[in-house]
Amino acid sequence: MAEWRQYYQNEDDEVEEDEEDSGGDYKISGRDSLVFLVDASKEMFIKSEDGETSNFDMTMQCVRSVYTSKIISSDKDLVALVFYGTEQSKNPRNSFKHVYVYHDLDSPGSQRVLDIDKLLGEKGAQFAEKTIGSGETSLGEALWCCSNLYSDIKLRLSHKRLMIFTCRDDPHGGDGAKDRQARTKAADLKETGVVIDLMHLTKPGGFDVSLFFCDIVSPPEDESELGLQIEPCRKLEDLQKRVRAKELKKRSQSRLTFSLGEGVNLAVGVYVLARTATKPSAVKLHRDTNEPVRTKTRYFHAHNGGILLPNDMKRAQVYGKKQIVMEKDEVDEIKKFDDPGLVLMGFKPMDRLKLHHHIRPALFIYPEEEQISGSSCVFTALLLKCSEKNVFALCRYIPRRNTPPRFVALVPQREELDQSQTQATPPGFNVIFLPFADDIRTLDAHVGPTASDEQVDKMKEIVHKLRFKYKSDSFENPVLQQHYRNLEALALNMLEPEPIEDLTMPKVQMMDARLGPLAQEFKDLVYPPDYNPEGKPAAKPESGGGAAEKKPKAEISEEELKNHVANSTLGKLTVPVLKDACKQFGIRTTGTKKQELIDALTMQLSK
Repeated sequence: MAEWRQYYQNEDDEVEEDEEDSGGDYKISGRDSLVFLVDASKEMFIKSEDGETSNFDMTMQCVRSVYTSKIISSDKDLVALVFYGTEQSKNPRNSFKHVYVYHDLDSPGSQRVLDIDKLLGEKGAQFAEKTIGSGETSLGEALWCCSNLYSDIKLRLSHKRLMIFTCRDDPHGGDGAKDRQARTKAADLKETGVVIDLMHLTKPGGFDVSLFFCDIVSPPEDESELGLQIEPCRKLEDLQKRVRAKELKKRSQSRLTFSLGEGVNLAVGVYVLARTATKPSAVKLHRDTNEPVRTKTRYFHAHNGGILLPNDMKRAQVYGKKQIVMEKDEVDEIKKFDDPGLVLMGFKPMDRLKLHHHIRPALFIYPEEEQISGSSCVFTALLLKCSEKNVFALCRYIPRRNTPPRFVALVPQREELDQSQTQATPPGFNVIFLPFADDIRTLDAHVGPTASDEQVDKMKEIVHKLRFKYKSDSFENPVLQQHYRNLEALALNMLEPEPIEDLTMPKVQMMDARLGPLAQEFKDLVYPPDYNPEGKPAAKPESGGGAAEKKPKAEISEEELKNHVANSTLGKLTVPVLKDACKQFGIRTTGTKKQELIDALTMQLSK
């Protein structure tokens, strides 16, 4: 029988869980899908004013970055690349003219990245001219072709998105029939759940969205979405930022009920705003086929070797030297404290929340109007009052079934806009996990020599010289970057990975130029004249001119050992003391573990 504790999940390991494991009935299943619909007209190949890149080349670089990120982060998602306004036609059953399906809707891979590399740069423009060319434009047929790509997929899709890249605000040149066809097919796509976004690029004279594309793109998904961007993308960084913000679906980790009192409930979504980037776990592959290996676990009876079903296995707990057997339903009932959700316990002033109370990554909650009508109104009122009175809400938080409760502080956060009136900080509550009394320990602080006022003033000057604005997103993890560069080089048949710049290393030359003589002045104030930080430490003076005397071993008497045996307190002694006691009384031991030494001493002294 297995100990029932091993069936109890560790709550600290569930911070970065998937949506499928979230509490309640809210689950997300299926794969995300993304279709790039790129304009292949001659205007797209015209180089920019600086003469460096064209809109087509900038689009291909952005598509390549999305492909590589999908391979790393979510290789199960489906991605497609379709060109419209082409001279050549290539699509299923060749039903649509001037539409070229470069990549079908499928999982991204290294070969697809190599295919896009052929379209980059000056040689890529020449290759595109030979392969797809530029011809007439019919956006309606291109949207129809994309609709067929979605309908041919038999897998379950959780999110469908289509991005249009173009620099022409009137693709049909005033042809009303083609305009109506495009609007009709766009409406059909929206009815099937496809979100259409416009990634419009710069063009001479400006891009007028209201001329045609305002009827094609989808409306904003929620209040936080900006929907259609008015300004066109002029740089690759702006285009990548806009695509990255659109390609990922904003998903809540879980949806819970927030209880404010008797009969006053609202629904909130729990979001993870930031999480630690880690290396992916290793995947076991078959040595012959190189396919992923699936593992299956089966339990067998210790005596007859029969397969044990889940109903055949029981949980047990030893209490008072007696094994107590429990059914699975009984164990679930013991582990259940309450239903998942947030329960308001009260309010506290903000000054009662200390910095050391932040023991785990914080979460973020936002109202879910679809679950309980009126949640947004009540949530907004609570947020405004907490912000006005400078208090935080103390709540009991149970994230999912069969997990112990935690006390959290809901810190209000008001909405903030930047200079372009774009939302920089969303409104909501930050969920701060509070420690229990056992989590706070008292440590003995090391007492060192006190610095003089002159030394402190000199260090203040050094700190002032080396001060800079810190941004966490400015420093990439060099280990992760090197790991993925190695994988990219292996997958794309590169001779060697691209070099990376370790941004965590200090800029010694710049620091020396800023400090000047301050570093040496500080050394003269703190260290002795002959101090060498890179040299070996001086040897300690030997007492009496001979070898350093060893400390005598502390021996323990037989009477003290017998008292420990009688009181069952041998475990308080350290392993070296137990070893010396065994040697002192001639007790031979075969092991070096603490419990083996205790058993040997107990057996010898109990005779």
